[in-house]
Amino acid sequence: MVKFYRTDDKLIHELETLQGGTWIQMVNPSVAEGQMVADELNVDIEDVLAALDEEESSRIELQDGYTLILVDIPSIETRHDKESYTTIPLGIILTDDEIVTVCTEDTPVLQVFLNNRVKEFSTKKKMRFVYQILYRISVLYQNDLRIIDKMRTEIEERVGEDTEEDDLIALHELESTLVYFATSLRANGVVLERLTRYKRLEQYPEDKELLGDVIVENKQAIEMTGIYRDIINGTRELMSTVIDNRLNNVMKSLTIITLIMAIPTVISGIYGMNVSSKWVPLATTAHGFMIIIGVIVVICVLILILLKKKRIL
Repeated sequence: MVKFYRTDDKLIHELETLQGGTWIQMVNPSVAEGQMVADELNVDIEDVLAALDEEESSRIELQDGYTLILVDIPSIETRHDKESYTTIPLGIILTDDEIVTVCTEDTPVLQVFLNNRVKEFSTKKKMRFVYQILYRISVLYQNDLRIIDKMRTEIEERVGEDTEEDDLIALHELESTLVYFATSLRANGVVLERLTRYKRLEQYPEDKELLGDVIVENKQAIEMTGIYRDIINGTRELMSTVIDNRLNNVMKSLTIITLIMAIPTVISGIYGMNVSSKWVPLATTAHGFMIIIGVIVVICVLILILLKKKRIL
């Protein structure tokens, strides 16, 4: 899908044809649509469709007549029948008069611009538009990180009797997501640092301040990612300890039951031996069976008291 937008009087509206100062939004475009835009703007088709490759890394390239900026943005995907976070490339191409954005999905990063929710937004001020996009990306990372931490908190609240292996798997998914985020944020940070050095990209003083804000927000997102990874790692270790302790308690209980049940088994086994009754204690005594049962009960009780004193129970 390819659409053309331009701001006039601080309001954005859709155009039918390509004009000067236009924002070309491409959402999961076909090869034919990419070729059409590439021919219209005299841009390499591979650069136009670069963002459609999920393995593309963040970078900035200065080509003849245009500039390509690739960054990673947060996205939601279905993993193990559950919604999980990941990152996907977003391509930004700057020409003399146009700015092109290419992504595999209609990301909320760009939706705020279409809804006129960004102050001082203009498709004619290309570099400011780029910095505003990068700023929204950093903010979206931070919002998703807070949601991830909230999910981690909900799992942590179940630590104890309600802890299940599914919670460990969920924590692993969150930790994997943070790995993706950390990698993407560091790569985005390299792109931001390069933007500060390229003289070819025209910048106004207020745009430089905005770029500085973007760099700060990106660094903050990186720090949040590191902190949440450490917290999740600690929570996962705690849950593993709880599950292991629960297993140990079960094994201890089974061991105690086995020990108690061994006493009547041994005594009954001795009395079940095929020997002369004169060698078996209480064999000819009145109420001998009840006496033996009483002895068994007393021994079991004594063992339980001993285990209690040793704090094994």
